[in-house]
Amino acid sequence: MARRSKNGDASFIMQGSILAIASIVSRIVGLLYRVPLTATIGDSGNGYYAAAYEIYNIILLISSYSIPLAVSKLVSARIAKGHVKDATRVLHGALIFAFISGGLAAGVVYFGAEFFTGVILKKSLAAIALKVLAPTLLVVAVLGVFRGFFQGLGTMIPSAISQIGEQIVNAIVSVVAANALFSYGKKVGGVLGDVDEYAAAFGAAGGTLGTSTGAFFALIFILFIFYAFSKMLKKMVKRDKHRSTESYFEIFSVLILTILPVLLSTTVYNISSLIDQGIFNNVSLLQGYSEKESNALFGIFAGKYRVLINVPLAIASAMATSIVPSLTSAFNSGDEKLVRKQVNMGNRFVMIVAFPCAVGMMVLSSPIMQLLFNDSSRTASMMFVIGGCSIVFYSLSTLSNAILQGIDRMIIPVKNAFIALVAHVLVLLALMFIFDLNIYAVVVANAFYALMMCFLNQSAVLRYSGAYIDIRRVVLAPFEASAIMGVIVLLMYKTFNALFALALSVRIANAIACLLSILIGAIVYFLALFFFKGIDEETLLKFPGGARLCDIAYSLHLLR
Repeated sequence: MARRSKNGDASFIMQGSILAIASIVSRIVGLLYRVPLTATIGDSGNGYYAAAYEIYNIILLISSYSIPLAVSKLVSARIAKGHVKDATRVLHGALIFAFISGGLAAGVVYFGAEFFTGVILKKSLAAIALKVLAPTLLVVAVLGVFRGFFQGLGTMIPSAISQIGEQIVNAIVSVVAANALFSYGKKVGGVLGDVDEYAAAFGAAGGTLGTSTGAFFALIFILFIFYAFSKMLKKMVKRDKHRSTESYFEIFSVLILTILPVLLSTTVYNISSLIDQGIFNNVSLLQGYSEKESNALFGIFAGKYRVLINVPLAIASAMATSIVPSLTSAFNSGDEKLVRKQVNMGNRFVMIVAFPCAVGMMVLSSPIMQLLFNDSSRTASMMFVIGGCSIVFYSLSTLSNAILQGIDRMIIPVKNAFIALVAHVLVLLALMFIFDLNIYAVVVANAFYALMMCFLNQSAVLRYSGAYIDIRRVVLAPFEASAIMGVIVLLMYKTFNALFALALSVRIANAIACLLSILIGAIVYFLALFFFKGIDEETLLKFPGGARLCDIAYSLHLLR
């Protein structure tokens, strides 16, 4: 048996894997609770939920979304030099910033809810859900500081555990509160003359109450972790003998200078969803669709399509979060070889996961919709067929965004996001006005935006990092393996579904056939990756359970 690589488990890939597992678990929990939530509030409720969330997300981006990344970057740079005192000053300065920015954001959202939802998005009833979300902005800002601090120290475990706990609490409260407020909304609607819409709007507010409660739970948990860690932190501070401690003025200056580029980049990068909803709602009304129809269609897009698409994207987000501290440390120490290696490994890791997820969702779009949402409509399944490829593009662009920030090229993602956003808006308008594609125009435009960001960011990464991407191993191998997997999965599903339909109900037959074909697809993809030389021992060991996977590969003579 060949000798195995002894790369340390503390590498950014391993830390990224920890956070990726937590993100995947969180997204799965989020996906599972959206099933009963959607069953309660319907597509109209999902439309109100999405409208409130779009406004919340944009204000979150502006006020505090960039805080964890900025704190992580600044703390890791100081820890790498042994300047623990300065790292703690970054924490204190960031907390002051978070209380100010988060508090202001919460006030703006609460008192401006009617303007945002009624005037901008043409969904006035979504203000109920948005007001419930408002206090979360302050909680998330403070939570982000502590998560960024621990990430800067090189550990993703506090972030990972708090993320899972947050989502579990979110799921429980969302479902319970949605049911309770949906019933209350019926009573309100009975008085005001629109039972269905008021019930959906109040039900959506129940869903957002889960988000607020989950974030508060995560903050309490991470504060407990920080309290337990504080004794060790004091010892680290005592061992720090350097005298030229940074002033708080210097800390605030560098914090703001770090946050602003990240803020601009993430805002422009993520604002497309709000623009999509604004354009879609207004153009749909001009084209003769009712507010109820357009709200339901966007509810399918936001509450089903985008929720599922975001599950595999959690891998890229986790890898992006973990790569910034290690890249910053390697870049500041002038280790160009390590920078190039981390860029290559990050891209390879993400592509191994993104390609099969994209192909699987495109091939099994209708069965998955029936399994999760009991939705056999052509509209829902076609969204995945058309837009499934965006999983690959968004994964790469998310990772490359973080890589550029890690090597101090933070303005480049801002420029790239702005260019892609302008092109995205033009494409969306053309698809809606000229080709009359309605909600499919949003799906295509999103995929185009992701493709543009992927191309622009990856070009900049290769230019400034000096990394070389092995197209054969990073792109072609997972693509070929995924293509074979897709064909077999489709054949297996059709065979199983036909057999089980003879003895079981349509829904149960679909569920069993879908789950069995996914399991077979995972095995086929694993084997095909080795056949196309898309994975080796070093890469496999970086995955969770990598040693066990290597044992299996050796026993099957896939590795020699």
